[in-house]
Amino acid sequence: MSTIRNKVQLIGNVGNTPEITNLDTSKKVARLSLATNDYYRNQKGESVQDTQWHNLVAWNKQAEIIENYVPKGKEIAIEGKLISRSYEDKEGNKRYVTEILVSEILLLGSKA
Repeated sequence: MSTIRNKVQLIGNVGNTPEITNLDTSKKVARLSLATNDYYRNQKGESVQDTQWHNLVAWNKQAEIIENYVPKGKEIAIEGKLISRSYEDKEGNKRYVTEILVSEILLLGSKA
């Protein structure tokens, strides 16, 4: 069990145009959503599609790849780790966010 660690691997389609931010420190960050689909049959025998949405964050090299080659709708595979954080919104309410910090990206399918 000592080899188990915080690791996420997903294949899905990009749900929005990636948001790219260039920071003053010459670093780049990309934020985007990824949709993954699961298919099953319900009790009536009907085919059901279950879509889950994941928030992705990528820095530097991965952010550059996303900026140059990943439009909305593109199928990608990613590997990363889960990160959780909290912040206060404009009304002072505490909000919690879980994101995937991307360490590897693989472009799949044809151009979207």
